[in-house]
Amino acid sequence: MAATDELAHIDALIDELLAECPLPATPMPEFLGAQFDRGLAWVHFPTGHGGLGLSPKHQTHINSRLFAAGAANPFFLNPMGYGMCGPTVVEWGSDDQRSRYLRPLFTANEMWCQLFSEPGAGSDVAGLSMTAVQDGEEWILNGQKVWTSLAHIAKWGLVIVRTDPTAVKHSGITAFVVDMHAPGVEVRPLRQITGGAEFNEVYFTDVRVPAAEMLGSPGEGWRVSLTTLMNERTAIGGSTPPRGAGPIAHAVELFNELDDVQQPPYRNRLMELWCEAEAIRLNNLRAAANRRMGSPGPEGSIGKMAGAEHNKRVYEFCMDLLGPQGLLYDDYASGGEGSGLVSISRVAFLRSRANTIEGGTAEIMRNILGERVLGLPGDVRVDRDRPWKDVPRS
Repeated sequence: MAATDELAHIDALIDELLAECPLPATPMPEFLGAQFDRGLAWVHFPTGHGGLGLSPKHQTHINSRLFAAGAANPFFLNPMGYGMCGPTVVEWGSDDQRSRYLRPLFTANEMWCQLFSEPGAGSDVAGLSMTAVQDGEEWILNGQKVWTSLAHIAKWGLVIVRTDPTAVKHSGITAFVVDMHAPGVEVRPLRQITGGAEFNEVYFTDVRVPAAEMLGSPGEGWRVSLTTLMNERTAIGGSTPPRGAGPIAHAVELFNELDDVQQPPYRNRLMELWCEAEAIRLNNLRAAANRRMGSPGPEGSIGKMAGAEHNKRVYEFCMDLLGPQGLLYDDYASGGEGSGLVSISRVAFLRSRANTIEGGTAEIMRNILGERVLGLPGDVRVDRDRPWKDVPRS
């Protein structure tokens, strides 16, 4: 099918969807379900699993039309599921898993989380120690995960565990889909500097998972996790909002709102940040143009790293604009004074600290870019050829 014919077919499906499920009259889960059934959820996914088997480049066109009509962005409804776990399930899952999980994931009727990091395996995820031991048609999971976003509201989790301690650390890992409400799963919230608790630590005590819930084969968990991580970094850092939108828009609006900061030094800093935001946006557009096969590559680390560092600088600038006012909380110390934009800036400044940690630290992003994009020599790794059980750990 020619590209023009593909687009005409897609537009016909969109017209049909909007006619049969008008917005805002149609409940959003029902609308998203109808979108999935027409193959407009992830257009590059296989037919029958939310896609049409077409190029992912068409998704931008689909989203722009549906968002303009009032449809919700599924990424914001179920970020871990839509941006990371869904693409992993479609690439590594069985047909039964695809049929069971993808539709309620897309409609956000079932929330997802990913369980990778551990207290002793953060940046070095492959050093994880949570175990799974086979018992007939089940696997028994024991261990702890940490910094698990949205685990407290998730129905399903994508977990990677150690199934062969005698193999080298990257080869002894296996991935599973786990029921977050299964006996033995305990979720404990972690309070953040913002006052919220979107991250959690999760304990697994003799949690039984059916063997059919394995993603890929035993020992393929590291490859499965790379699929998830590449999609995560693209989801976090690969978005391409319109020029001047996003955090930089907050900075511009705040600058215009505060009369006492309209001085050349602040104006110069703002313009530098605006140019930086535009450079990141254009780079993300270039990366999106190169992403035609549906599987993001290491280039997604560029947008993730640059965007995270940029967000920190933007909201540091906003706090400088606010001066002492930036130290107050609206709910108590400030008596509710200040615009909504002022409140957003205060919270976003604190939340931006996490941007350079979540989804892979900025240091890890630099290693990936240096080795896999620029072709520079890799870090010295003394544990590459040693069985995981023989690697010293604290």
